[in-house]
Amino acid sequence: MGAVLSGLELLYDTAPGRLLLRLLTRPGLSRAAGRFLASPLSRARIAPFVRRNGIDLSQYGGAPYASFNAFFTRPVLPGKRPFDRDPAALCSPCDARLTVYELSHTACFTVKNVSYTLPRLLRDDALAASFAGGLALVFRLCVDDYHRYCWFDGGVPGAQTRIPGVLHTVRPVAVERVPVFCENSRAYATLASDSFGPAVQMEVGAMMVGKIRNAPLPARVGRGDEKGFFEFGGSTVIVLLQKDRADLRGDILAASARGAETRVLQGERVGTAR
Repeated sequence: MGAVLSGLELLYDTAPGRLLLRLLTRPGLSRAAGRFLASPLSRARIAPFVRRNGIDLSQYGGAPYASFNAFFTRPVLPGKRPFDRDPAALCSPCDARLTVYELSHTACFTVKNVSYTLPRLLRDDALAASFAGGLALVFRLCVDDYHRYCWFDGGVPGAQTRIPGVLHTVRPVAVERVPVFCENSRAYATLASDSFGPAVQMEVGAMMVGKIRNAPLPARVGRGDEKGFFEFGGSTVIVLLQKDRADLRGDILAASARGAETRVLQGERVGTAR
């Protein structure tokens, strides 16, 4: 891990590294890697990856896997990621490391020393303004996480918006230096949610992620319905909530205030509706 981080620091903190970064963040490179990982030749990578990351395959189905990507996007077995069915429960849409940010009156938030504005993130000024004073829940998925994600609440989804971009890593070394979420390829849908009012659920691609694979939007979704999955790589899901719609768990807020992430599982209660 230390060697990986040292390599990433060289990419983001040195002039030669930043030149190389321009190549590495291009979507074409990730697409090429994705083609290999979808081929039978990639199966040899599965066993070493499982050992290195301590993944418990007894929780998952789909084996034997035809490719590394088939393994990486494996489905979890029924009952292994139950969603809290209390209508007031705010549930995590995925396995991830969660950080919560308060949005300013101008719909901005800061990750470390990097400022984000919702108009730039969403490319929709009116939609962004409606979340001023609200919350941004940032769920960072690592390579050893389960990479399918669900709707955090039931409700009526709006249109799916896709925004092309580059593909930075979502590791802290990058997030602390550049506005990754506003530069990376991403997709989001609005949701008139049952318990939390108007919301946004966004997926952000990352370096070496082949695709964000979202299912077609139905007329209505249920809490815990699968929304889609990421192919290989670390990725991020962002949930935006309007002002005074939810109270987050105290331990999550305390960790976020320290700049620390909280490990959560898909379906886990992370807060409560007001």
